[in-house]
Amino acid sequence: MMQRKTSIIIQPPNAGQRLIDFVSQRFDYLSREQWLVELAAERFLLNHAPVRAADHLLTPGDQLVYLMPVLIEPPVARNYVLLYEDADLLVIDKPAPLPCHPGGRFFSHTLWALLKENHGLTELRFINRLDRETSGLVLVAKNKAVARNCQAQFVERRVEKLYLVVVEGSFPATPNPVEATGWLGSDQDSVIRKKTRFFHSQSEAPIGAVEASTSFKRIESINGLSLLEARPHTGRCHQIRASLLHLGFPVTGDKLYGLDEQFFLRFQEDSLSVADHARLRLPRQALHAASLRLSHPASGQELEFSAPLPPELRGLLTG
Repeated sequence: MMQRKTSIIIQPPNAGQRLIDFVSQRFDYLSREQWLVELAAERFLLNHAPVRAADHLLTPGDQLVYLMPVLIEPPVARNYVLLYEDADLLVIDKPAPLPCHPGGRFFSHTLWALLKENHGLTELRFINRLDRETSGLVLVAKNKAVARNCQAQFVERRVEKLYLVVVEGSFPATPNPVEATGWLGSDQDSVIRKKTRFFHSQSEAPIGAVEASTSFKRIESINGLSLLEARPHTGRCHQIRASLLHLGFPVTGDKLYGLDEQFFLRFQEDSLSVADHARLRLPRQALHAASLRLSHPASGQELEFSAPLPPELRGLLTG
């Protein structure tokens, strides 16, 4: 298992400062007394050697490493599928729930850690990141140059993306796609800080809102649910989920943008009831990154990848 750690190079302004003073000022999520305990437990390395002396004086260029305690991480799905690999790229069909990148309660239980462990990669960069509860295609670059090339394709909207999503209700079966074009900004009516909201016009949106555009088309509707194609024309965080909530068709299983945001709060407290689970229908949100088309960063050859709809999502429409 990989060790979680934080590494810092001491800069001239901190020269001569005592180790405990530097650490307790720089990292205020623990008290000074707690940092003393961490030092005594030899969780710090100074220039690659354990250091326990709280009054050690730091010098410019010192490398200070904090070896973080091992966390008990929530369980995740580990059954990712490697769809493509060459000298530049990996394309993964990611299951849910599995975070892409370390953060919060997750480190070893991430796609990042699994790829490093299983494929011996020393460097990897996610070109597109999916939420922990979203499944489907994830594009991974093996170096900075490849990452820059692919990210430029996304920014310049030269990548074709298609998502499949199951929503609550009977979505309109129109000959042309339903367009959700507007602005995404913070939802000031929500108690959840990270939640965004779709606005039709910039004048309605809060300061800092960004343009967002998605096309939706119904594939089928059954049992009070609809399976849609979603084609995002911009790449905003939570774009598809927030847009569908605005249209009145929340994503099935979505705790934040679904039937009731209180699901998210209770999920955070690990207090979802049996009735909550029944209303959610699914332990994950029913959103799946189904296909990607882009140019290879080295050869320029057109690449197209697809990932089938997971059984648990298909089961919503057939069960």
